[in-house]
Amino acid sequence: MEQSAKHIVFSGRVQGVGFRFTVLNIANRYMLKGIVRNLPDGTVEMIAQGSAEDIDSCIEDIKESFGGNVRETRVQETCYNLQYEDFKITF
Repeated sequence: MEQSAKHIVFSGRVQGVGFRFTVLNIANRYMLKGIVRNLPDGTVEMIAQGSAEDIDSCIEDIKESFGGNVRETRVQETCYNLQYEDFKITF
């Protein structure tokens, strides 16, 4: 199956509400590789690698889990990076 990589930035009330831990759990359900971390501007950045369908489903599950907290989700294709062996929270 073709592997995809996406850079996602979530904005809204996404820091200090357990957002990264929820992203971690959802990403692991889809067996994605990558990272999630808080950014200084109050947004949360996610790098997700796996099938395009799994990544898109993961993003939808995250938005559903946090309903009104996620104001905007920006998604861009990015280069696949072999350094990601699993999915984790980084700082």
